[in-house]
Amino acid sequence: MVVLVTGANGQLGQALQSISGNFPEIDFVFCSSSDLDITKKESCEAVFVKYKPDYCINAAAYTAVDKAESEPEKAQLINVKGAKNLAEVCKEYDSILLHISTDFVFDGTNKTAYKEEDTPNPTGVYGLTKLQGEKAIQETFDNYFIIRTSWVYSQFANNFMKTMLRLASERDSLSVVNDQIGTPTNAVDLAEALISMISHTERSRSAYNQQPATNNYFGIYNFSNEGQCSWYDFAREIFEINNVNINLSAIPTTSFPTPAKRPAYSVLDKTKIKKVFQVEIKDWKESLKACKI
Repeated sequence: MVVLVTGANGQLGQALQSISGNFPEIDFVFCSSSDLDITKKESCEAVFVKYKPDYCINAAAYTAVDKAESEPEKAQLINVKGAKNLAEVCKEYDSILLHISTDFVFDGTNKTAYKEEDTPNPTGVYGLTKLQGEKAIQETFDNYFIIRTSWVYSQFANNFMKTMLRLASERDSLSVVNDQIGTPTNAVDLAEALISMISHTERSRSAYNQQPATNNYFGIYNFSNEGQCSWYDFAREIFEINNVNINLSAIPTTSFPTPAKRPAYSVLDKTKIKKVFQVEIKDWKESLKACKI
């Protein structure tokens, strides 16, 4: 079984690489943007011709939330055209696509955890392009999994946890917003969930005489760790776990304006992925303790 991973140098790509040795039954092909430019159809074609992947995990994305407000064309190119290119090539080569999306497709006005069927309403360019990418995949073919996730961090690449620890080494005090609520997601937990989805799907395909599982098996799924917190709570836990002494203050979003509006509440309901794939999900604090730089 060949699993192609785009965006190999990003957080999720590196997380998948870190656990790939635990799955000898899978032949992973990791491609960075220099190996596979998803914005170019011919680049996608060349890689699929060479490796003939059974599955493609699209971990490549434009994720600079604030910068996207001034670079909408670039965000559109990667998050929409890139997603469409991969969907078209997956369809052509009978591959199953696992595409990573985001809680930013929602506006954050919910008071309860967002379910997959809730109506998206992105408030910024990043969320809009990710939603448009989802739609481009859905309009192209049926054999896809779109996985919406949130607040991804890890020991790899750039993320909130590493930024907090870096700033703490440079300053005596920090202020972090406490009125945006969501759930941190350890990239390694997300990587393991994706592989569980692939393994489960492969068993299902075997039961269907190597044909893809029925269409109602595919679709949109939410994944994050369990629980919820504010960015302030997240930062406080990061410092506590890493024994960092710093004067940490909680501030409202209005005191920290950014080019892109963030969802005030973006907790994701994981009932569906747990039921369909029997995925066991750790509490965010437990996963954070396991993530050491």
